Amino acid sequence: MRNMNPVADKAKPAGATGVARAHESASKHVSGAATYVDDIVTPHGTLHAAVGYSRIARGHIRSLDLSGVRGSEGVIAVLEVADIPGHTDIGPVFPGDPLLTSDEIKYAGQPIFVVAAETELQARRAVTKAKIDYESREPLLDVTRALKEQSFVRPSHHLQRGDEKTAIEDAPLKLSAEQHVGGQEHFYLEGQAALAVPGEDGGMLVYSSTQHPSEVQKLVAEVLDVPANRITVDMRRMGGGFGGKETQGAPWACMAALLARKTGKAVKLRLPRCDDMPMTGKRHPFYNSYEIGFDLQGRLQGAKIVVTGNCGHSPDLSDAIVDRAMFHADNAYFIPHVSVDGHRCMTNTVSHTAFRGFGGPQGMMIIERAMDDIARAVGRDPLDVRKLNLYGGEGRNLTPYHQTVEHNALPELIDELEESSDYRKRRAEITEWNKTSRVLKRGLALTPVKFGISFTMPHLNQAGALVHIYTDGSIQVNHGGTEMGQGLHTKVVQIVAEALSVSIDEIQITATRTDKVPNTSPTAASSGTDLNGQAARNAALELKKRISECIAEQKGCALESVRFESGRIYWGESASEEESMSFPEAAQFAYFHRISLSATGYYRTPKIWYDREQAKGRPFFYFANGAAVSEVVIDTLTGEYRVLGVDILHDVGRSLNPAVDLGQIEGGFIQGMGWLTTEELQWNAEGLLTSNSPANYKIPAISDTPPRFNVALFERDNEEETVYHSKAVGEPPFMLAISVWSALRDAIASLADYHVSPALDTPATPERVLKAVMETRKSAQAGGQA
Repeated sequence: MRNMNPVADKAKPAGATGVARAHESASKHVSGAATYVDDIVTPHGTLHAAVGYSRIARGHIRSLDLSGVRGSEGVIAVLEVADIPGHTDIGPVFPGDPLLTSDEIKYAGQPIFVVAAETELQARRAVTKAKIDYESREPLLDVTRALKEQSFVRPSHHLQRGDEKTAIEDAPLKLSAEQHVGGQEHFYLEGQAALAVPGEDGGMLVYSSTQHPSEVQKLVAEVLDVPANRITVDMRRMGGGFGGKETQGAPWACMAALLARKTGKAVKLRLPRCDDMPMTGKRHPFYNSYEIGFDLQGRLQGAKIVVTGNCGHSPDLSDAIVDRAMFHADNAYFIPHVSVDGHRCMTNTVSHTAFRGFGGPQGMMIIERAMDDIARAVGRDPLDVRKLNLYGGEGRNLTPYHQTVEHNALPELIDELEESSDYRKRRAEITEWNKTSRVLKRGLALTPVKFGISFTMPHLNQAGALVHIYTDGSIQVNHGGTEMGQGLHTKVVQIVAEALSVSIDEIQITATRTDKVPNTSPTAASSGTDLNGQAARNAALELKKRISECIAEQKGCALESVRFESGRIYWGESASEEESMSFPEAAQFAYFHRISLSATGYYRTPKIWYDREQAKGRPFFYFANGAAVSEVVIDTLTGEYRVLGVDILHDVGRSLNPAVDLGQIEGGFIQGMGWLTTEELQWNAEGLLTSNSPANYKIPAISDTPPRFNVALFERDNEEETVYHSKAVGEPPFMLAISVWSALRDAIASLADYHVSPALDTPATPERVLKAVMETRKSAQAGGQA
């Protein structure tokens, strides 16, 4: 948003932004002093809650006997669905998420009742004494069967530009393929947790580990049947969220609040990992397909793409997630004629939910497979095919949803990375090495990322902030974003310090609270700093304006002459001590002249819109870009592999904090690598999650970090007027890990002299890699091409 404040940017920058600074809670994190929900000192007599949930995936409850639960040692209260005074469905956007059930069962892990006891151990023991008689039915678990039966949680959506059918038919070469993309467990270090403390007049203070305090406030108010102004939600920090606490934190807060109302005592509910994993949603698994036509050089002529999300039992956020998958099914490539269909399938699993990238990674996977497949078909290096198909200038810059790709940095960024990573030299060396290495094969891939920044639901693209200046010159900041370890609070402090030209040491940031900044959006969609940072800056600039006007009036000088520089305020033509005062003196000066030193700030993202009926619009304010080169080696006898090296060049605009940004890029890449290689969700035939603990679900360890891991920031300001021309950094780096998967396919393809493009679903476990090796050898021996 263009700043209209006449004194806003007159001052010399304080240098608070653009500097590598430590995370504002870093010392607390490493020393154990950081307070999470489970660390809060609880009121005397606090009760502890545990949840009783379904052990079948589909069916009905014939009978429910909780007498043993009620009689268990230490039990104070038991809550069933009939005990809820208000709403019983807490679906975040669309209905379909009952807080508790007494009849229909839609997934294994569905909550049935909640217990409050004097200790956590007593509560957990009590829930095991429930006697539940089920009428079980065969669960629907296969997404392809759900698609065939049109078992949907929401209607399908369609994007169209041009005539893809004719373009494919007329193209010299054609290909088609299918692809299964696995889901992912959030595996935040801090599990789901809530503490509800009852207050006066039906009020409730709720501490919740949530990315969306305002949604928790709304839903707690609805289940208690009280106005929202009776509920205050407080959230200082999370031990990780990744999207898993955008909607998934609300049920436990609602249950704790209901038990607190029923007992009159504070209630804490913290899910142990063994309950958290079966009961909370995951990244959506996807089933994708393409039909494409292209010329002899590998340039796309037309494409029909279908992305199908396995949504689980309810809508949750699946409508927007599949939309974003559709919006990213083109990734970085212009397709002259294209259609994209997006389906939202219902299956009998926990309802899948937001996860870093929010559907974008799953959508990108199908077009990146197509790039590799085209390259094998025309006998070119996959990088050359990718570069040939990149969005370009006039006539090649319109997305399938009719947004123009502006300020495209990818051609320059890819060229720079290609050179800095020695891609061509390494490609030649690897090709030669593979000719003589019988067992071990190496692979190399460079893949780009074009990721749209904004919530796809337009009303969420707004934020508020509250800034106080006290008479001693210290500053307190509150905003609607939540800190989950990503450094949001650190950047907001830097932004406010820059706006007021003061030291960051003078600024204290406080817990996100619904009674300070109301009606907040979730901290998601990589928009935390874009929205909340700009809102905080606007509040700070308003205070700067008030102080400037006060000094100009009282000192009899021109408003334009008032300057904020390095903790002092100057007026007049000179820079003398006589015509200046310290920031604390200025705060006192303004206070004595009855100037308010508290201001709210507000920001809403400009330019964005989307007409769903026409499937046209500008859903994204801008695009974040990046590219990664990954090198792998595989053992063709076992399917085992290692990532040997990674080179990343990523676009964050004008970096607000290079240290935080580099950390986000590195962490996002490794988490994405885990999604595509080792992290495998598994349900058995009865619909029970069997990958339900760290013992049988493998996230990347420090030993999985590539031995050579080079990360650099692409230095170019964001052309759009974001906060100090920065770009979002939370989600886009996650998709850089697609280069690892592509490199694995490249290594396997060497077994057929790069004439076969192997199918490799994800996660690409050693078993799947070995299967692809065997199939590729078979195809090579038959002389065919896949």
